[in-house]
This record gives sequence, structure tokens and C-alpha cells, in this order.
Amino acid sequence: MLCRYEIQSCFLLAFLTVTAFFISDAQGQVSPPTRLRYNVVSPDSVQISWKAPKGQFTGYKLLVTPSSGGKTNQLILQNTATKAIIQGLIPDQNYALQIIAFSEDEESKPAQGQFRIKDIERRKETSKSKVKDPEKTNASKPAPEGSLFTCKTPAIADIVILVDGSWSIGRFNFRLVRLFLENLVSAFNVGSEKTRVGLAQYSGDPRIEWHLNAYGTKDAVLDAVRNLPYKGGNTLTGLALTYILENSFKPEAGARPGVSKIGILITDGKSQDDVIPPAKNLRDAGIELFAIGVKNADINELKEIASEPDSTHVYNVADFNFMHTIVEGLTRTVCSRVEEQEKEIKGTIVASLGAPSDLVTSEITARGFRVSWTHAPGKVEKYRVVYYPTRGGQPEEVVVDGSLSTAVLKNLMSLTEYQIAVFAIYSNAASEGLRGTETTLALPMASDLQLYDVSQSSMRAKWNGVAGATGYMILYAPLTEGLAADEKEIKIGEASTDLELDGLLPNTEYTVTVYAMFGEEASDPLTGQETTLPLSPPANLKFSDVGHSSAKLTWDPASKNVNGYRIMYVKTDGTETNEVEVGRVSTHTLKSLTSLTEYTVAIFSLYDEGQSEPLTGSFTTKRVPAPQHLEIDEASTDSFRVSWKPTSSDIAFYRLAWIPLDGGDSEEVVINGNADSHVIEGLLPNTEYEVSLLAVFDDETESEVVAVLGATFARTTAIPTTVTTTSTTTSKPTTAVFRTGIRNLVIDDETTSSLRVIWDISDYNVQQFRVTYLTAKGDRAEEAVMVPGRQNTLLLQPLLSDTEYKVTITPVYSDGEGVSVSAPGKTLPLSAPRNLRVSDEWYNRLRISWDAPPSPTMGYRIVYKPINIPGPALETFVGDDINTILILNLFSGTEYSVKVFASYSTGFSDALTGVAKTLYLGVTNLDSYQVRMTSLCAQWQLHRHATAYRVVIESLVDGKKREVNLGGGTPRHCFFELMPGTEYKVSVHTQLQEIEGPAVSIMETTLPFPTQPPTTPSTPPPPPTIPPAKEVCKAAKADLAFLVDGSWSIGDDNFNKIISFLYSTVGALDKIGPDGTQVAIIQFSDDPRTEFKLNAYKTKETLLEAIQQIAYKGGNTKTGKAIKHAREVLFTGEAGMRRGIPKVLVVITDGRSQDDVNKVSREMQLDGFSFFAIGVADADYSELVNIGSKPSERHVFFVDDFDAFTKIEDELITFVCETASATCPLVVKDGNNFAGFKMMEMFGLVEKEFSAVEGVSMEPGTFNVYPCYRLHKDALVSQPTKYLHPEGLPSDYTITFLFRILPDTPQEPFALWEILNEEYEPLVGVILDNGGKTLTFFNYDYKGDFQTVTFEGPEIRKIFYGSFHKLHVVISKTTAKIIIDCKQVSEKTINAAGNISSDGIEVLGRMVRSRGPRDNSAPLQLQMFDIVCATSWANRDKCCELPGLRDEETCPALPHACSCSEANKGPLGPPGPPGGPGVRGAKGHRGDPGPKGPDGPRGEIGVPGPQGPPGPQGPSGLSIQGLPGPPGEKGEKGDLGFPGLQGVPGASGSPGRDGAQGQRGLPGKDGPTGPQGPPGPTGIPGAPGVPGVTGSQGPQGDVGAPGPPGAKGERGERGDLQSQAMVRAVARQVCEQLIQGHMARYNSILNQIPSQSVSTRTIAGPPGEPGRPGAPGPQGEQGSPGMQGFPGSPGQPGRPGERGLPGEKGERGNPGVGTQGPRGPPGSTGPPGESRTGSPGPPGSPGPRGPAGHTGPPGSQGPSGPPGYCDPSSCAGYGMGGGYGEPTDQDIPVVQLPHNSYQIYDPEDLYDGEQQPYVVHGSYPLPPPYSPSSYPSPHLAQPEFTPVREEMEAVELRSPGISRFARKIAKRSLKTPVRKRANGKKPSH
Repeated sequence: MLCRYEIQSCFLLAFLTVTAFFISDAQGQVSPPTRLRYNVVSPDSVQISWKAPKGQFTGYKLLVTPSSGGKTNQLILQNTATKAIIQGLIPDQNYALQIIAFSEDEESKPAQGQFRIKDIERRKETSKSKVKDPEKTNASKPAPEGSLFTCKTPAIADIVILVDGSWSIGRFNFRLVRLFLENLVSAFNVGSEKTRVGLAQYSGDPRIEWHLNAYGTKDAVLDAVRNLPYKGGNTLTGLALTYILENSFKPEAGARPGVSKIGILITDGKSQDDVIPPAKNLRDAGIELFAIGVKNADINELKEIASEPDSTHVYNVADFNFMHTIVEGLTRTVCSRVEEQEKEIKGTIVASLGAPSDLVTSEITARGFRVSWTHAPGKVEKYRVVYYPTRGGQPEEVVVDGSLSTAVLKNLMSLTEYQIAVFAIYSNAASEGLRGTETTLALPMASDLQLYDVSQSSMRAKWNGVAGATGYMILYAPLTEGLAADEKEIKIGEASTDLELDGLLPNTEYTVTVYAMFGEEASDPLTGQETTLPLSPPANLKFSDVGHSSAKLTWDPASKNVNGYRIMYVKTDGTETNEVEVGRVSTHTLKSLTSLTEYTVAIFSLYDEGQSEPLTGSFTTKRVPAPQHLEIDEASTDSFRVSWKPTSSDIAFYRLAWIPLDGGDSEEVVINGNADSHVIEGLLPNTEYEVSLLAVFDDETESEVVAVLGATFARTTAIPTTVTTTSTTTSKPTTAVFRTGIRNLVIDDETTSSLRVIWDISDYNVQQFRVTYLTAKGDRAEEAVMVPGRQNTLLLQPLLSDTEYKVTITPVYSDGEGVSVSAPGKTLPLSAPRNLRVSDEWYNRLRISWDAPPSPTMGYRIVYKPINIPGPALETFVGDDINTILILNLFSGTEYSVKVFASYSTGFSDALTGVAKTLYLGVTNLDSYQVRMTSLCAQWQLHRHATAYRVVIESLVDGKKREVNLGGGTPRHCFFELMPGTEYKVSVHTQLQEIEGPAVSIMETTLPFPTQPPTTPSTPPPPPTIPPAKEVCKAAKADLAFLVDGSWSIGDDNFNKIISFLYSTVGALDKIGPDGTQVAIIQFSDDPRTEFKLNAYKTKETLLEAIQQIAYKGGNTKTGKAIKHAREVLFTGEAGMRRGIPKVLVVITDGRSQDDVNKVSREMQLDGFSFFAIGVADADYSELVNIGSKPSERHVFFVDDFDAFTKIEDELITFVCETASATCPLVVKDGNNFAGFKMMEMFGLVEKEFSAVEGVSMEPGTFNVYPCYRLHKDALVSQPTKYLHPEGLPSDYTITFLFRILPDTPQEPFALWEILNEEYEPLVGVILDNGGKTLTFFNYDYKGDFQTVTFEGPEIRKIFYGSFHKLHVVISKTTAKIIIDCKQVSEKTINAAGNISSDGIEVLGRMVRSRGPRDNSAPLQLQMFDIVCATSWANRDKCCELPGLRDEETCPALPHACSCSEANKGPLGPPGPPGGPGVRGAKGHRGDPGPKGPDGPRGEIGVPGPQGPPGPQGPSGLSIQGLPGPPGEKGEKGDLGFPGLQGVPGASGSPGRDGAQGQRGLPGKDGPTGPQGPPGPTGIPGAPGVPGVTGSQGPQGDVGAPGPPGAKGERGERGDLQSQAMVRAVARQVCEQLIQGHMARYNSILNQIPSQSVSTRTIAGPPGEPGRPGAPGPQGEQGSPGMQGFPGSPGQPGRPGERGLPGEKGERGNPGVGTQGPRGPPGSTGPPGESRTGSPGPPGSPGPRGPAGHTGPPGSQGPSGPPGYCDPSSCAGYGMGGGYGEPTDQDIPVVQLPHNSYQIYDPEDLYDGEQQPYVVHGSYPLPPPYSPSSYPSPHLAQPEFTPVREEMEAVELRSPGISRFARKIAKRSLKTPVRKRANGKKPSH
């Protein structure tokens, strides 16, 4: 026994069963055991024996109790046990013993006895005979009764015992191992000239405890056994076996020639390395091996190690307690084998047993090679050739006659290195082996694979065969993602090299792989790819008979197998889609079309297998025809008849109007569409009228107006039948001749720079036609062209693109001009390409295709740039006849932003944008295994196309690198000769021919040098005194929790060391309790157990005493559960957690957790917890890194054993106490640690808590991805200071705000943040004066004097203009600095600050003055608020949150990766309108194969290297069975497995690879909504709106003296130039150009100047100062719709937007089962455009009212506003970053604002008449700007988080309200002109 006072913890029992009895049935009660006997076996051990009772019983209970008092120890024994050994006894202590036999429901009477070791020895000495055995005189202990077997043979041996000393044995069990060894050694006659015994102990690395020649006597060996130290570590048995062969069985170690050699292995677990080759080497060296397994040993592994037969050489027991059962059998076997070996050795022929020599290999093939050697000397009976793969496998052998010296090894594996050993076999002995290696060749593979006769569902494959192959295996599968699992396999004989593959999917790319089979082994694969033909579409689509509402389609039939056709026709603008299915016809007429509309038509062939790709085309319906042959007849004095010829059957009605030419009222009548004439009555006599006719069709379109002149007769008395030559009157009144000369004026053939004009000539008396044209806006001079009278067509050019023109034709007669006819026409815009498609993706290339725009181009410019990695933008140009390009030399696995511009003579179009991605060339599942001190291995999942791998290992200590090139089928590699305890980076580069993919890397650390086992006593003496506090911990104030591993792997002794470590660590703290550091401890195993909570102890003495009382728990290791328990149970208010105090956890563990620790520890770190992780022995370092906070150097500790705690104690205490400093706690923000305060969290302004704070709402901040919080008016957000800064503020710190001033922020001063004392007097804070545009910082200095510093100037004024700004207020002992947007703007001197009271509150936005008896606070938006305990923080800040200052290369990625570039997409927008179908491109030609190069010469055989990598990956394991692998390592319990592979796909197919490009197709039928695609690229500018009416003139302002020019204004936020949609479009377009560096393109957009080609290879520099306002630019692109943002201050009215072309076609959805899906419904209609009231122009003088004319141009432009600002937030999913410029003297137009917008306000309107005037509550020393009025004594708003309400009884608690303001919105009404009568009445219908 180790101590008298702790017998209950020191009492250890070990039981040794000697005999087992089979007891016959007995009747009645269980009988007790009898004949108790005692025998001393060591100074502290006694053997108990007894006689078993008769009858049946279950087992025994053995009870041992110290007579002096103490715990009774009990153990249950099997019914076969009749002996037991009790260890750990005190020699002079009396013990009471009871043995009870029991059955299931009965117990016997106890067999009782008492004993004391000294008494037993005394009795034994007196009974001994006086003649003593001289051999036993030297024995270390008395022989027990019935002593163990003793080997009495004269034969001698060299015995080496190899003992497993790994951690899994444990110190207690190792004592039993020592006892076993003692009994084992005692059985032999040990001496220097007798049997020698050596011993080695192993774990991770073996070591010699003593050599064979170390001790010359048995006593010396037994003493060494008793003092054998416990090593500890892993279980590497194979390494240990090799070690004793190379070190123990050597002459220098005491091994003797001609002496039997015995090896005895004792292990308790499966080896973590390969044991077969080392064990075989030992046996081949003539060493007979015995293997003893205990507990978890692998019996199969023991059999592999031991010599044969297994029945006498392999022993296995269930527990260390039962090792005694095998001692006698083992010693008897060893003894007999020593005798037998001696006889064999002495009986051998004295002649030399020489080994063969000169091993040579030849005739090497893939399946075998010949081995030859030189004969061994002497009479050799046979030669035994043993061979096996180097990488592991079952050894095989060939035996040949002794007269031969060669053998052929057959049926080997290809491309495999073999170990060879040749032994000469003599009559009764064998020689040493002649050894060597050889590698078989690779199996020959098939060649020249050709895929031909490709159809829609089949193809043929043929190849060149291989001689010797037994057959071929063909695997083929579609390459389409999702269908790859549909792999099929065909096996054919060796005679066939051509076969058909059928049952294929149409238009699908297949990979075909051919393996040459050699028995069950396959050659390397031969692979080819081919795509099946698509289903045949129709051909030769033609359009005829195109009218205004119908068109006839004709096409050539597709195939005789076609079932019918599906015709889809859609308006190209996407607003309407129709479809119809027809039978096996080749013509169809489309009806009910809209006039002057472009239609895109797609015709699909319908087959049983599905539908084909579409045949597409487009046509444009004609203009609705005007009525023809308008004539007037049947005139009278008051009427005439108007007649005409109808031109269509779908006319709804006519609108007929007439007006006297000499002035008068216009009249109008509506006539039924079936009529062709009308009589106009009630006309004036002798009056000429202009009559106009307009047809209105069923779809509400209107024809052109046709007009004719007619006249009524004059009243006359002339006789109709009388005609005289003297009279000038006739019987028929004459009609004035009105010459029109022109009918049916049409403008068509529009291009980007020309229009064609066509008309019909109705009067051939015309001499000439004058054609005049001018822009509809009238901004250019009118131009005229004269045309001969017989010409009726004219081409107008050059014209401006995308411009509306008014064309007028006037007939010119010889005597004057006729009536002019006018018509509008519009040139085409610079249309962008459409329908960008990506195909042929490969690892370094991809193909892009597009559809040509409707306008003829000069070519295309393609720009592409990587998105996720740095790289320049590259560009190329192609001709106008090319619509596809293959982009080469790309990075693998990389997304590229692709833009295609159409080139025109007048400039470039807008970009067609998209994203393309190359295939990823890299391995997956890279992981490490078999990590040793000097070696480690890496393994990965093979890449399907890899031809080679380049593996690099780099030391992170000295930077040294090594690399190796491996074959494409190699999934693993091992590196040797590494440095112990060193972190390495292993990188794998995948290679495909000449392409190399990016590195995939892991970090791994080799094992450190093993440490010596601890020798300190298991129970530390109690500390005599309370440890003093360390200096570094005197300022510590934290809530500190220790999480202690109490699992079984720790053990009692080590747990006591943990308790001592906790005692020392906690003893270093100063003050314990609520005013200092609170400590809690959790012990965890399967379940966590709270030893005590944070608020349990308030003094160091009671805390340390409680630590010493913690009892060891035991169980498994579940660290994650314990961390979660700490969060839910310890860190709560009930358990004593304090707010504003650092929260620190220290986790101590010795093993890998059996549950997940990453998630909960990461969540808690984000919540402000600091983690320290301490790992011991077998702990997983990577898991510790995941638990510990960053940086790991401060938070993660690792020690080899529990005795090494002292090495880290001081450093740990220092880091914990530094973290526990409450003045500046260590917090985590954005993945970085800093000392300071996250004020947003402390005020509850975070997503999880803001909803509980009254007066606060969350809104999008900068970039629309950062949240910000609006503090509404009078929110008065506050918190008690004791929760935020319980120890006050540090002497040096930086206050950081990211905020913005709102339009309704009052003009009066307010405190952005301030601290108030108990009397609510300000102590420290930052004041903003929105009216005076100044910033003030105030505090009390160290003398107690109040001090303020005020900052003003242009840079200070920036923060008041409504944008987000970042403000750093840097306070040191001598200065106060102001840094705005990461630029220092001012610095002033101050005195060092005094400390603050923690009894008050801290408030946000509090008004300096109040307008009532209650405190007020200002509204503002706050995105960031931190206080950092350093003055250098601002210098390190990059202002990445501000759009204008963000640098994408140096700034971290945005939270949701939204930016102005395509690299980062915002939230998904609503579905856009359907795009037009694409045009399928021509399929490229297949390249010719290159010539095969000649074979290179075979290299010389190199020297054997280290163990090589495994062979290449074999074929799919569908039919080929591989050889069994070697036994795996002994592993720890694995983590939860990953989900299994997905099963075979169901009916629904997945999308195929992008095939060759087809013609532009239409979308499918309405189907289920597919997954949301990425936002489409920006649209083309919209069509021009109707010019706005002139705005009302503002009130006349006072005339002031002209002032000097003002300073340049700050760059303004986005202004409300037009509608919100247009503003966002312009901003998005400008942002895109800025980010891509297209500065010239940007100028072109702003100034309407066509830009030249600009290279995008340069990187844009920083933005310059805003330039002077330029001319108004064209409208920007339509961005993707987003959430409503905040508008800026209204800018000057922009000109109306222009109508945009339809957006590009969306990405193709997933078709179902090989067919194209039905077309989805059209997108929702976009919001209607809105008009804006323009600024008033200068008042003009009123002119006379003129006749009604064409729409006039808009008024002159108002004065320019301040320069705009491209806010990148405009590019995101919803607009946000609107800003407010400085107020000007100009009138501010009233514009329509979206919901919840900010208001333009008058400061006087912020308070209604019921508000009280300023109220002064008390004195407050303020700087000059605030001196006239004193700071009020504020009321305290109830803090949201305070639990101490009773301290504030005098405070009025309230919920501040939020004032809302409204304003009227002026809307502009757009009205369509209506013909009216002159009297104002509307015409009747």
C-alpha cells in the first residue's frame, strides 16, 4: 500500500486463476468455499487460494477490508477461479478476508479469515528446512505454494521480450505486465553463460531497455523487470519488430551464434502499421516468435507474427488480470523449443551453409519475369524463391531443384514492384536469403480508338487489339452531369475489336473507355468521346404573304419518322407568346398578329423520343393599311358623298373628319367598319373642305390618315339644260382643284444610320418631289432633297442612330406646290448582340457564342476577365460574320466575366454580358494519414481526367520543399525523412497533358519526440498556503470557466495533476467574486457535470478548497456537449454571468472529442467568448485549433503528458489574465481579435436583438449588404455604463463610427454618443452640430476640468451631407485627431483624460438642448460603432465599407458578395420577360490526330528507392476483383460518416452538356417554375417618354449681391434624375464602366460622344475629383429590379428615357428526360414609366395661338446640379445609397418618392405648435458654439437591458414616440390628344 490514510484509493487487486473445476449439480443452498490459504509472492502481494464448493453457483465475491478501518474492496470472480493475488498491501497491516459463493438468487455463508504479510513470512521462515536450494537463495521472492514451472533443460537460449508500452495499456495494467514478466523470467536459468534475456519496449518508437548481455544474473534481470518504466505512446508493432531484429539479435548486443533465438511479443491492441514483412524477416533470420495478446489485441495479427504452429505460439487473454493463466504453458513451450533447436543446431552439417549470389532478373513482362542466380556452395537439395508485392500482399513461392539456378515467376500484377528472396535449402537447414526487387511492366493497352457511324441513338467503336489479351471490357456513359452514374459495361472476347453501342440518348456526349483484359486484370484505359446526333429539326423556314395580322410559314419536312410539329411564335419584345401544334404538314398560316411587330418563330419536330432543336426565324408584320381610293362625289350645295375602298376585313370602325379650308370648326363622325362610303350633310354651299379618313382595327391600332379635298356647289338659278355662249354660268357648279400628288407614304428598311422612304404617285403632273427630314426633337436643322417626279423612293442617310425623324414629301408642280404628306420613322439603335451561350467547357478553354443583333455590324469585341482571382481583362476582335469564339489559355476552375460588344461605324453597342466557368482540374478529399515523427502520407480522390500529379511538401519552419511526380492513377503518396514536430504543407497539382491545375493543400504536423513517462508521485501534497496573485492578473476581471476532461483515458493520477494545475492557475488570480474574477468548473465525459457555477464562491480560499474537492468522473470524451452546456448553464444571469465583462473558457482534454466541437465554439467566439484549448498526449491538435480563439499561438497549448503542465502554466496565466482585462477586453470582430468594445452589440444594435430596442429599425447600409440601424426621433437608445465600461475608458483609444445624417435630423447640436453620470451630467462624448456643420469632442481631464475641442472646415462638413461616412475620433494623452473616411482632417491638443463614473448611462443621439421637459434624441442611421483600445487602429483601417474607397484586391469579400461587378451578384430579382430564341451555330470539324511519336529507349535500372506509391487506379469495380489489401492500421474511433452516394437517378434526366450551337430558339411551353437564375445583364435604354409640361415658376427670391465662387462641393449621392428605375439603371451602368476601367466609355455615356475602342488590359486608377457638369448623357441601362431604396435629393430634371430593346434570353433550364421543357409563363409587366416635372425655363413672351402642329421640342435645360456620385449600392438587388447634396438657391422640384423615403424638410416644420420652447435644466460647460444656452439635465430613458430598476425609482420610464411627416406629391398628367369639335365637344362614337 502506498499510504495508510488513503487505503480506499490505493487498494488494487489482481487475480490469477490457477485451476478450474467442473462441479456437479448440487441440491439446496449454495455451499461456501473452504480451505483458505495465504502465500506471500512479493513484499506487497499475497496469493489467496481456496477450495471450490460443491454444486452449481455463478461466481465468487471477494471482500478485503483493512482491520484499522477503511473502505471494503469487492470484486466479482468467475466460478472457475480458485486463486487470486492481492497487491498493494502494507506488510504490517492486518486485513480481513471474506469469500462468498453466489448463484442468481442465493449466496453462501462467507469463508472468512485474517492475515498480515509479516505474520505469513514469519510462519514460512520457521517451517523452512535448514538445507536451502542454492539456486533459490538468490530468488527475489519466496516460491509460492505449488511453485510455477521451472525450465531445467541444460539448453540455453537468447530470449528478447518486446513489450507494448502504449497509452492504451495504462499504468495499472503495466504493473500486471511487470508481474507477468517476473514470473516468465523466473522460469528460466538466467545467466551470462546460460539463458540470456533482453527486453525492448515500444509505442510510437521502440527503445532498448536492456540488451542480452546487460545483466549476468537472474536477480539483476528481475530487478530490471520490477523497475521497468512505463513508456506511453502509439502502437507501431511492425516498426518495433524490425527494431529488435536490427538491434537486439546482434553480436554486439549479446546474441550468440549457435544458440536458440526466441522473440516474445506482448501487446494489447492492433498495430498501426504493417507487421507481416517485419515478422517474416525475423522468422527468416531463424528467430522463433511467440505472440501474446491481451484485451483488444487482434488474434489474426498475432498469428501473422508468431511462428507456426499457432496453437503453441499464439496466446490471447481477455484482460491483464488473466495473464497468469498462460505463464506455465508459455514457459513449457519455450523450454521445449529451446531443447529442440539446440538439437537441430548441433545436428547440422558442419559444412558452410552458403547462400546463393548474383541475383539477376530478365524476360520482364507485365505478368512475370525470370529470376536467375549463382549456385550456393555445398550440396543444395532445392532452391526456394519467395516473392511478394512491395506495397503489401500474400507472399508466394516457387521451389526448384538444387541443380537449377533459374525460375520464372508468373501471374504477377502489372506495373508492380516485387520483393524477391532466394534461399538455398540443405538437408536440414536453409541459408540466408539472396534478396532483390523487380518491377513488372504495364499491361499493353488498346490503341487507335475510333467512334464512327454515329446516329441519334447509337455509335460504333473500333480499336487496334492487343496481343495476349483475353478479352476487352468497354465502359460507356454520358458526360452530362447527373447522368454519369448511368454507366454501362460490355465484355467481349479477344477476337472482337469492333462493336455497336446502342440505346444512347440523342444529342448527348458520351465517353467510351476500352480496357484490354488479361484474366481479371485490366490494362490502362483507352478513352474517346463522341456526341450522338440530335433529333432532326425541320429545315428551310420561309415566310410569305406577310400582312399586318397574318403570315404564312413553309418549311421542309424533318424526317419520315416525325409525328408532327410544334410552332411557337413570340413577340420579340417578349410581351406575348403563342404556340400551336400541327400534324405532318409543311405549311401553316399564323393569324391574329399585331401590326408592325417583329415575331420570332420556332418550329420543333415532334418524335416519340421527344422534340428536336428548333428551326427559328423572324419576320415583321406590315403596317395596317390605310383606306384606298378616297373620293368625293354626288356633291350638292350642302352635302357630298365620301367613298373609299376597304383594305382589310378586320377594321373595327372608321373615323371621318372634315373642316372648311377657309377656317371654321372641325367635325368628326365614327362609321362602322363594314361601310365603304358616307354622305356628309349640313355643309356650307360653295365651300372647299378637307376630308380625312382614319381606319381603326380590332387590336386598336390606327392606320395612316388619308385626305382629299372637296367642295359643295354654289346656290344658282341657272337652268340646267341651258347653255349659252354668252353666259359664264353653267348648269354644273365647278369644284376647285386640290392637288395631292402623293398617297401611301411608307418608311421602312430602317438601319442604324439610314431610312428608306416609299410613296405612291397619284398625280403624274408632278414635276418634282421635295423630301425634307428633321429629328423629332428638332435639335438639328432640317435637310431637304429634291427627287424627280417619276421617282417614288429615296434612301435617307447618314442619320443618327436610335433617333426618330419626321419625313415630309411635298409635290412640286409647274405652277406651285401640292399638299405635303408627313410620316415618322426611327433609325435602329446600336443594338447589342443577344443570347450569349457558353459551351465546350474544358480545363483551360471554353467557347462562347452569341446571336447577331438585327442591325448590320462591323464586327465584335470580346472582353473577358477572371472574377474570383486577380488577373487582367483581355480582349479580342472578330469580324461581323463570326458569332462564336474559342477562348484559350484560361485558368482551370475559374469563373470569367465575359462581355461582347457589337462594333458599328458610330461606336460600340452596350455589352452582352455573362459568366463562364472552366472545369476544375484538382483533386478532392485531400487528407493525411499515417503521420509519424519523420514521415507522413497524403491521399486524395482521383480526378477522372488526370494524367499525372505533382505533389509538393513544404516545411513551414524553414521553407524547404520537395516534390514528386506521380501517375494519373496514383491516389496517395508518403514522404519520409521529415523533421519531428514540424508543420508541413502538402500540395497536390493535377496535370492533364501539358495543363496543370491549381494546388489543393492541407497542413499536417509530424509527431513530436516522445517524452519520458512521468515519475512524480500520483498524489500531490496539498499546497501549504494560498498562492499569491501574479502581477499580470491584478487587473483581471472576467467570468472564467474551466472545462476539464474527466474521461477514462485520464486516470486517477493524471486527474490529480489536472487539479493541481487548476489550483495553481486559479491561485494566480487576485480578487475572486462579483468585483473581480468569477470562476466556474465543468468536468465532462459522456455528460458534462457542473462542479460549481460562476457565483458559487466569493473568496480565493473557498474557491481553491472547492477545487481540491473535485472527484474524478470517468467516461467517454464529448467536448462539444460540454461547451454547449457551458453556454446554456454557466453563462447565464442565474449562474452569475455579468454583462460587459470578458467571458473566458479554458478547455483541457487528452483526446479527440467524440462529437462536433467546431460549430458551438465558433458560434460562441462570434458572441464574444474567448477560448483557450489545452491538449495533452493523444489530443487532436487540429481540433484544439478549432476550439481555441485566434491567434492560435496565444490560445492553443499542447503538452506531451500531464507532468508538462508546468511548462505552459506561466504563459497560459499571462494570456488568460490579459484577455480577462475588463478595461480593454479582447473581442472578435470580422475574424480578427482586438482589445476594445463592440458598442453595437452592447447597445443591442445587432440582428438578433434590435427588435427589442424601442425606436430602432434595421435597414440596408452601404453596398446594401451591411445592415445599419435607424435610430428614429426620440428613440434615446441607452445602456447603463456599468454594463459597457465597468472599469471606465482607457487613457488612449479610438472611437469609430460609420453613420449617416438623415434629412429629418434636426439642425441643432446632438451627441452622437456620450456618457452621463448619476445626475445625468455629460462626462465624455462626441457632439455633431448639423446647423453649424461642426464636430466637438468633450471630456474631463485628469485635473477634473471640463475640456472641449471643436473641429470645422470643408472636410468636417462632408459628414453632414447625407452620405455614409466613417469617423475615427482618436484620443490620446495629448491630442485628439479626427479622421474622416480614412483620411486625417484635423488634430488638436488636449490634456490627458480623467476616469469616468460607471454609475450613469451611455446614450446615442441625445439632443444637446431639449424642446420639452423630456429628453429628445436625433434620428440618424448607424452602421458601425466600436471603441478600440489603441490609437493606431485608424491607420490600419481601409474603409472597405465605403463604396468610393473600397479596393477589391485588398479588402475582404463583402458579406453577401454584392458589388457593381458581375463577380458578385445581389439577391435574386423577379423573373424578366422571356428572351428570344437563339440561333444554333455550326458544329466545328473534328481535328486530325497527330502522328504517334517513336518509342524512347529503355532507361537503366536505378537503385532501389523507398517504398513506392500504390499502382494506378484500376477500372470500375463492376467485374474485376482486386487482391485483398494488407491489414489496416489500428485507428481511433472514427467520426460520423458522410452521407452515402446518391442513388440511381429517376425518370427525370439532368441537363446535357452544351452541344454545338443551334439556331435561336423559342422558350418552351408554360411549365413549372425552374430555379431562379442569376440576375440578367442590364437592359438597353428605354424609349423616349412624352416631353413633360413646363413646371410652375417658383416664388421670386430676394435679390442678393453676387458672392464669390463657392468651394467645390462634395461628391453628391445618387440623385433622382428620373424615375427610380432609370436612376438605378444609369447608376448601375456607370458603376460597371468605372469598375472595369472603361473611362472613355463612361465619357461617351455621359456626353453622347461615340467612344473609340479602349483596351481593358489596364487597371483603373483611383477616381479623380468630380469634373464640371457635362452635357446630359443618354439614358443608362435598365438594372435588375430590387427593393425600394432611399432616393437622393432631387437633382435637375433629366430628359425623358428612351424605349429599351428586350433583355437577353435567360439561361436555358433543365430539360426533362432528354426533351426541352415547356415554355414558362411570360414575366410580369414592368412598372410603368413615370414622368418628372422639368425645371422652369426662363419666361418667354406670350405669342399668338397658332394652328395645331406637331409636338414641339421640350423647353430649355435648367441649370446643372452638383456632380453626381456613382453609389455602388445602386448595382445591388435593391437601391440604398441615396444621398443629399447641399441646399441651393434654386427651386427644388417636387418629385414622387417611393414608400418610406426621406423628406425634404423645413427645420421649422419639425415641431408642431404644441411643442414647448427650449427649456434649460442646468449648467453645462460648453465650447463657444453652445455657450448661449446651457446643456439640460437630461431624463434617463429606461435602458433595455438593466435589471436594477430599484436604483432608478425617481426616473420616469417611457417609450419615446416617433414623429412621422408627410408631404404632397405633385404628379404630372400625360394626356393623349383627342380630336374635338371646335366647340370643345368630344366626337360621338
